[in-house]
Amino acid sequence: MQQAISIFWFRRDLRISDNAALYYALKSEYPVLPIFIFDTEILNKLEDKDDARVHFIHKTILKLNSELKMLDTCLLVKFGSAQQIWEELINTYNIKEVYTNHDYEPYAIKRDTSIASLLSTHTIKFNTYKDQVIFEKGEVLKDDKKPYTVFTPYKNKWIKNLNDYYFKSYPTQKYYSNFLKAPLFDIPTLKSIGFQESTIPIPEKKYQSVMKEYAEKRDYPGIKGTSLISIHLRFGTVSIRELVQNAIAAKADTWLNELIWREFYFMILWNFPHVTHSAFKPEYDRIKWRTNDQEFQRWCNGNTGYPIVDAGMRELNSTGFMHNRVRMIVASFLTKHLLIDWRWGEAYFARKLLDFELSSNNGGWQWVAGSGCDAAPYFRIFNPYEQTKKFDPHHLYIKKWVPEYMEFSYPLPIVDHKYARERCLKAYKMALNGLK
Repeated sequence: MQQAISIFWFRRDLRISDNAALYYALKSEYPVLPIFIFDTEILNKLEDKDDARVHFIHKTILKLNSELKMLDTCLLVKFGSAQQIWEELINTYNIKEVYTNHDYEPYAIKRDTSIASLLSTHTIKFNTYKDQVIFEKGEVLKDDKKPYTVFTPYKNKWIKNLNDYYFKSYPTQKYYSNFLKAPLFDIPTLKSIGFQESTIPIPEKKYQSVMKEYAEKRDYPGIKGTSLISIHLRFGTVSIRELVQNAIAAKADTWLNELIWREFYFMILWNFPHVTHSAFKPEYDRIKWRTNDQEFQRWCNGNTGYPIVDAGMRELNSTGFMHNRVRMIVASFLTKHLLIDWRWGEAYFARKLLDFELSSNNGGWQWVAGSGCDAAPYFRIFNPYEQTKKFDPHHLYIKKWVPEYMEFSYPLPIVDHKYARERCLKAYKMALNGLK
């Protein structure tokens, strides 16, 4: 009779240490086979075949497999639709239980509901756990049990609820002997799943030195003041519990604050899923956006004639990152100066950002556009010149990414700041007052 096993399904938790669902899988009564699925439902939507994120995931999978081989097991890697692959797995193995960590995005919820239903028809338990956040869903609520829509009171309750239990590591290493003693499996090549290597480098998992001076340096794009840890948090090559633990130990309150913002947006996405396609505040969907493809392309390419905006977009296109302060400036410029729908910018960031996170990306864009929860008021329109004076006074950032900014070859501003501001205020006022 075929050996009964549990399966652990890696998704956005690509590590074997301090992994919640893996911990519970290894403590179960059956040996554990770890798997990863290159899901065509996700991959087929990616426009760029040299997508740095896919390359990073593939390299991480190879590294994970090497670690697992040291433990006398092996990672089973599949390529195809999740539903079809799970049907194959059910027919191939005597699966008793499946373990994985929660995912909060709409596609993931739909996929997991479908997989859970499939498994249940074969009397296979589907066990999922919280891993990528400290608090999830409805764990941090107002006193009336409704979700927060303003960050500061959410943050205060988040901190109040926090204790050692929530950031204690899962000691998976105690149970490594419970992995299935599996033969070596072939891992699909990057080329075989339809992608190619990217030239964009991935930052290392180094954040502690930056964390301590984050409050003083984080707003200045010309200096190294941010950790670039976000891609590792996005794909789970680092544990959120480790980051919170270290932030508290270092008394890095401002850095911790950013981790709480991330969880705030996860909570918003879970409780208000309509934000993925429409404004959090419905009245903002009445804004008459300009659909100017030519101006949008100039914004995408970093060719607007506003050096701080162009520097940000060129940094994004070249590295897959953009400094946090500059993200606000370029997003404000698209939505307020060019009066182009925030969804266009959100989609472009989703395509380019290494650390793309649906909840945070959506939350950030809606914050700038004024349409989101706890958003900046619509009449706050970043002045690119003033932002440059304040945060890049010596043009260190601009000189790096727009070296020709003082030359005749550099384009004139795509739109006059004063004119753009007045046009924006008029369009917003008309929409919010219900005028046509």
